[in-house]
Amino acid sequence: MTRYAFDTARNELVATWATGRGDFAETVAALPPVRPDQATDLASNLTTLSRFQWRTYTHPASAAGDPDIPNSEAWRRAEERRNFKEVEVGIRTPNLPTDHGLVVSYSGVVESAHRVGRTLHAIDDDALRDAIVGEVRREQAAIEAAELGDLSGRARQAVEMSRPDVSPAQVQAADDLLSADPLGSIELFTELDPASASVAAAHWLHAAAEVAGYVAGVPTADVVVEADDIEALQVETPTMVLERLEAGETVIEVVVDLIAEAMAVAEGHVPAPWGVVARVAEIEEQARKLDFDNATRAALLAEFRISRLDPVRPALDLLEDLLDGIRGCLLLYVAHGGDDDNIEEQFAADVRLEADSHRERLL
Repeated sequence: MTRYAFDTARNELVATWATGRGDFAETVAALPPVRPDQATDLASNLTTLSRFQWRTYTHPASAAGDPDIPNSEAWRRAEERRNFKEVEVGIRTPNLPTDHGLVVSYSGVVESAHRVGRTLHAIDDDALRDAIVGEVRREQAAIEAAELGDLSGRARQAVEMSRPDVSPAQVQAADDLLSADPLGSIELFTELDPASASVAAAHWLHAAAEVAGYVAGVPTADVVVEADDIEALQVETPTMVLERLEAGETVIEVVVDLIAEAMAVAEGHVPAPWGVVARVAEIEEQARKLDFDNATRAALLAEFRISRLDPVRPALDLLEDLLDGIRGCLLLYVAHGGDDDNIEEQFAADVRLEADSHRERLL
């Protein structure tokens, strides 16, 4: 989301947003004579409005079911997205306190707009109000661009957001980058939506694991585990992804499911609670069979995570783990491929051939 701040030295309102390589900033408006608390209230309320608007991007209706079912989660998300059209009205003509109280909207987008409007009403400057309306339009345009897979300009902040949905254009762009360098490049993190990049990375991990597994005589799903004996790697997530792909799931299904699981945990939910119970029971059974002492058992349980990904940044965490898995495939390939000086180039060539021959897996 875009964050807003009061520049006290210049008496200006400033907008900042992430780019994957640090933050950008620009001046939104020069402020008229205002109290510091009015300026910071305006900045805070605009930040809150941006947060609710970008939430419609990270929590699309398409990821929650049928938006045509009244009062369902998908319906509420679709309604919140439609509320973009109510924002300018709220800023220009906000609900104000009366003798009967204050009308407050259930919509985060609408109520945030009214709070911005009430702050502007107190400041009472038409030029500033027009500048804020223009700023909010730019923010909404950035969200709309991100939804279409265009992460240029202010929409680039989406590279640091997690979304349980993917853009075909972004998946193709990530696939092109991995074709150029199967180990991955910084542009996967700074130019693309991480969920879409993870879809392409999962496809290339599968191809790399098949290539390395063939050379090492190891099942595809076990390649990263074997490579971990050579060098410490992120094992759990890449291995689980490979197991699910080998079982017939598509890369989009696996990636979206993992990200959605972590996002649910971030909001205090426990997706598939009986699955969590079963995983804890497996740890208990492992400890019992191996006759672990209580300290070791406690350590195993302490490492247990409801979400396999970091709930704060699940899509980026997944992308990092998948690329680490590809690096593990290279380690195993080199360990069993002899002393050829061009072994890494040969690995890349073999993985490209494997990935291209199974292009249908990327869908």
